Amino acid sequence: MKAQSIAVIGAGTAGLASATLLARQGHRVTLIEQAAAPQPVGAGLLLQPSGLSVLAEMGLEAPVRERGAPIQGLYGDTPEGRSVMHVSYRRLGPDVCGLGVHRASLCQALDDALEGQPHERLPGTRVLAVTPGDDRTWVDMARGGRTERRHYQAVLVANGSHSRLRPPAWVRYDRGYPWGALWAMVPLGDHIDPTGLWQRYDAAHTMAGLLPTGCSPTDPDHPLVSFFWSLPVTELNRWRNGAVNFSAWRQRALTVWPALAPVLEHLEQPSTLLTATYRDVIMDRWGQGRLGFLGDAAHAMSPQLGQGANMALLDARELARATAASEDWQEVWARYHRSRRGSIRFYQRMSRWLIPAFQSHGRRVPALRDAAFPVMNRIPWLKHEMARTVAGLKAGLF
Repeated sequence: MKAQSIAVIGAGTAGLASATLLARQGHRVTLIEQAAAPQPVGAGLLLQPSGLSVLAEMGLEAPVRERGAPIQGLYGDTPEGRSVMHVSYRRLGPDVCGLGVHRASLCQALDDALEGQPHERLPGTRVLAVTPGDDRTWVDMARGGRTERRHYQAVLVANGSHSRLRPPAWVRYDRGYPWGALWAMVPLGDHIDPTGLWQRYDAAHTMAGLLPTGCSPTDPDHPLVSFFWSLPVTELNRWRNGAVNFSAWRQRALTVWPALAPVLEHLEQPSTLLTATYRDVIMDRWGQGRLGFLGDAAHAMSPQLGQGANMALLDARELARATAASEDWQEVWARYHRSRRGSIRFYQRMSRWLIPAFQSHGRRVPALRDAAFPVMNRIPWLKHEMARTVAGLKAGLF
């Protein structure tokens, strides 16, 4: 495809990766971001082998690994000590692993890569609307107290799960999850095994986790662990309003998972924990004409399988491959849909199916989970398929 003027809305994983890859192809990229400047905040995330392969192709795997924590497997048990989840990346090869990483570290590596390419940035800019046309797409934006309208030959929206720019006609389903999470970044102590993602389940009404996350960009010498605690959104609202008994919550956390004691020492008041909410978004198409959607803006899902950043990186790679191999945007989106449809649909369905087993007030499904998962862990073929699923390598059930 000949060089195009392309606006990328959102400077998260999908936006930065796609902007970098398209700029490398010679396109005139404008990155539009609502934040005035990058902030070293965010929870930890787990990069899967699928996402790491994209970073390797971009020449960014080394700097991300330098600040990350190699993860050998995902492990979860009950307060009674019953093992429920046991997924090892070694099922896929002796050198295969995931990588726990601070979100800011990943974004900084992508941002540095984009800095090395000619492009324009519009920080502190809120996009009000996008209006596609036959030969251009218009972007209405507000920045510096003024409104402005620009046009581009294509616009890619990557502004997250809560995006308000999706065309209603493209959206089949868009709803917030009734469950969210509390989270915090705390120092990684000697009491935490730094090689795994560890979770504790009490039925499905309580889920906690510890993910070694490497170091933040602002403090590269002190490794961190990302702690999360699942809660219904109604309780998150009470948490934000300060209407919680913090001492009672701490005691509850220690009862469910005594090993959290060193982590809780760093959490002295409710404000030390941030809140996160999630959406389930299903679109009939992710791009058409001169408008497209990437990352969580295109296919937000629950965090049960930890695929958000990986899906964003895969979106960016496949879009770049499609633009390099196509003559026009119609062909781009045809290629893109062929390459991404299977994987996106599979992980959306799997995430939705797993919700009742890990985030609900039900009893039967969690009981079935506790009985079935250990059996599955003993069947070689299922262990291999579970590892492939977690690694982000599946594009269909079989």
